[in-house]
Amino acid sequence: MNQLLSRILDAHGGMDRWRDLEKVEATIVAGGGFYPLKGMTNDATPRRLTAWLHQERSSVLPFGAPDQRTMFTPERIAIEKLDGTVLAERYAPKDSFASHQMSTPWDALHRAYFDAEALWTYFTTPFLLAMDGVEVEEVEPWREGAKRGTYCGHNFLAP
Repeated sequence: MNQLLSRILDAHGGMDRWRDLEKVEATIVAGGGFYPLKGMTNDATPRRLTAWLHQERSSVLPFGAPDQRTMFTPERIAIEKLDGTVLAERYAPKDSFASHQMSTPWDALHRAYFDAEALWTYFTTPFLLAMDGVEVEEVEPWREGAKRGTYCGHNFLAP
């Protein structure tokens, strides 16, 4: 692990603390202008997200109905009943977005995958950068315009 990543992880509680945890749960509300572009309605119902911290896996409850949830891994997205009965599933779900345009409508599994992948990423960053198979490399500071700042002792540009 490089020094910059080590400093970032330490600033977020450190790897020892991270290793002690299995998953995170949060109440979330999703919305915004993107979903209507995909033919999805916004729903301000609070949902429960569970994100496993040491594997790319998450679940959102409720999804579609009070007794339904999503189950996500990169290889599979599913909508299932709380007892595990599968209502719909898609293997290799990322592939289902091939050749999509901004106006391409989604089905429920597209939304489930997008939500689950994004939320898992949000809730595991920056620690996902230390997972097996992930390579992190520091690059030269970016300069744009006259303003500059620092982050963890490294240069960045302030707006």
